[in-house]
Amino acid sequence: MIFPDHALSERGIVPTLVPDVVRSAYLRLTSTLSPVPLAILASLIAATCIAWALTLYQATTMTGPLDAVMGGGMAHDNMEGMAMEGMSAADWSFTGLGIFLAFWTVMMAAMMLPAAMPMIVIFASAQARRDRQVAVPTWIFVAGYLLVWAAAGLLVYVLVQAGSELASHRAWLDRGIWRPFALAVTLAIAGLYQFAPLKRICLRHCRSPFGFVAQYWRDGRAGALNMGARHGLYCLGCCWALFAVLVAAGMMSIAWMLLLTVVVFAEKVLPHGERTSVAVGLGLITLGLVVAGTALQLPGHA
Repeated sequence: MIFPDHALSERGIVPTLVPDVVRSAYLRLTSTLSPVPLAILASLIAATCIAWALTLYQATTMTGPLDAVMGGGMAHDNMEGMAMEGMSAADWSFTGLGIFLAFWTVMMAAMMLPAAMPMIVIFASAQARRDRQVAVPTWIFVAGYLLVWAAAGLLVYVLVQAGSELASHRAWLDRGIWRPFALAVTLAIAGLYQFAPLKRICLRHCRSPFGFVAQYWRDGRAGALNMGARHGLYCLGCCWALFAVLVAAGMMSIAWMLLLTVVVFAEKVLPHGERTSVAVGLGLITLGLVVAGTALQLPGHA
């Protein structure tokens, strides 16, 4: 893990590849900044690990109230489980919405904080230069960032519940038929979005933490919340299509969670992120065609 090429070049730092990419990532990050309290970095890593632990626990158990909300059965590896079956048994309720949003936000923290870490640490470094109070504004920045993803979760809940309700009231909607095609279409759309101008704009901001902090800096706690939410919006604009794939493929699929986490991290943090984005787009389109072709070969489609 190293800084984006253009961000490093602005600071006169030449990126170098090392064998242990992940381990050297934050060492390189902190070496380019003014001192950041070790507690900040440690707490961010701890929060990410805790979020992953909770996410993986829920994904492997699927018991309790969340199972009732989401309907269970989303962790299948075969074609039967690869398209939004998880919420089909859910009912509209504030309790269900609250449980879903709590799970969704924790999952987003697990998947997105690794890629957002450079931005957060650079914000903390800039804050340290202006004020001794670093921890509170930094976590307010993180809260603003996660607030955007929580709002996105609200939209996901509404759309999936509406789709599940429509399917349950339409006998002609054979789930065995439409689920694979829904996944195929989602994969294709996500792949095409990788080439969209909005994707490139948002990705450029996400890969330029120094430029973002310099351009959008706001003092105070309200400013930290504003900056976190603004970065969250850029991040959402960059990644929403990828997470649409996660919803379509099954939100409790550990394989998809890990894969998308790696993809997001590679796009935003590793060198040649824009090339990675293009490769991911081509891969998603190809996978969508394969899923559609496989669905056509299922009994009843020949």
